[in-house]
Order: sequence, then structure tokens, then C-alpha cells
Amino acid sequence: MTYLEELFTLAGKTAVVAGGAGAIGTVMSDALLRAEANVVVLSRTGESIEAFVARYGGEPELAVRVHGMVVDCGDEAAMARAFDATAERFSSPEILINGVGGNRGKSKFVDIDVATFREVLDLNLTAGLIIPTKVFCRRWIAEGIKGSIINLTSMASYNPLSGVWAYDAAKAATLNLTMAAAAEFAPFGIRVNAIAPGFFLGKQNKNLLIDEKSGDYTERGKAVLHHTPFGRFGEVAELAGATVFLASSKASGFVTGVSIPVDGGYLVHNI
Repeated sequence: MTYLEELFTLAGKTAVVAGGAGAIGTVMSDALLRAEANVVVLSRTGESIEAFVARYGGEPELAVRVHGMVVDCGDEAAMARAFDATAERFSSPEILINGVGGNRGKSKFVDIDVATFREVLDLNLTAGLIIPTKVFCRRWIAEGIKGSIINLTSMASYNPLSGVWAYDAAKAATLNLTMAAAAEFAPFGIRVNAIAPGFFLGKQNKNLLIDEKSGDYTERGKAVLHHTPFGRFGEVAELAGATVFLASSKASGFVTGVSIPVDGGYLVHNI
């Protein structure tokens, strides 16, 4: 085994990727799989899992190490069952990626729909962090497993994005809880970190950034690019390296409580 292989290999480890069949989750799941981990992808829809697993139809050496489960990550009992099922199929999971999240529309503050606000908070915080982390860390502590958690923060964790009030609140809280959980679980050897994707074109934000009819950038899209020193949107594949780095205890074993921006310089934009 070469130096780089020894530093970054995840061979023999099992990862659970909650929300692992979405655009960003797919890249993170694939990165862990190609780093030789066993990967279990959780999603609320069987169709998305089937589509993800089908990607490896021509790669049997990878297909044997990937599995999907339909799970509501906001259901504590369901998450506990997912942990047990993962351990039975491969081994007790040592890596958890909290990738569940999303937004629901955009509005002025005075027009906030409170029911939708609560739904977005619940999606990004309860299902997207609190319940999976609670279930996994309880088991890791009981079993003496020094696990690694990777949360998904956002540009909104640092600077609010206009009109997405619940998403702003949830992602700011995700950054805060990443640091707080890192401190609480450090005595057990459990690391809690995050990746903060910049602007990547996906189902969630494509219509906000690109005009569906003309194919040109919207005013919001132009503003994002103006604010991004690299002058482009990110490619989701560019999240793979940070994922493997934070998952590997050899590469980042003394790293906890951090959020790594993968943003083309968005957060360092100045005038």
C-alpha cells in the first residue's frame, strides 16, 4: 500500500450516508465507496435509491459494497433500525454523513409561512442532524467506536442568503451544533465536522440561478458569480476530496469541530 493509499483508504469501514441519493449525497457516497468503504445510502424514496445503486451495474467490485434503505431520518426508531441493519449487512457503521436537507421557496420576512418555516427547520435540523447524530453517537459510545460525522453546512451558515429565512436559520444552527457536538463527543474519540458547499447547480436551486426559458443566468445567478472569485459554479465532484479527508481517521484524526468551505472563494469575496 502506498503512502497516499494508507492515508486515505477507508477499507474495512462502513459508512451511512443519510440523504445519500441526492446530487451532493451521490458524490459523497461515491467518494466513500471508491475509497473502499462499504456504503449504505438512506433516502425517503425507493426510486432514488434504485437509481443510485444502478450506477454500479457495470462495476461488480463496487456494487457488492453498496446498499440502499428507505428510511425517514426524522424517525428515531427508523434510524436505530437502519444502524442495526447496516451492522448486520456489513459492520457497525463508523462514518455518518448527515446529508438530509433542502429549502422550500423564497419570501419576504413579513410573508413567511410559519408552517413551511417549521417544516424546513425540521428537515434540516431534526432529520438532517439531531436524530441521526443522537442515534449513532449513543451506539458508538456504547460500543467504543471512534466514529466520524460529516454534516452539511452552507454559505448560509456564515452569511444569510436573502429570502430563505428557515434555511438560513437551520444552516446557521448546523454550524453551531457541529461545533457543540464536536466538543461533547471528543472525549469518546468521535469527530464531528462539516462541509460547506458553495453554489452548485442542482434541482433545488437551478431555477433560482438559471432562467428556464432563455438558459441565461438570473439576476441572482449573476450576483452569486460576481461574489465568487473563481467566477463559476462548483462541480459536485469537487466535494469528493473533502469528504474522504474528513472520513479518514488517518488523514484527519485530530480534526474536529470544523466546517470546510468548498465554495470557489465565495466567503472571502471582498471589494
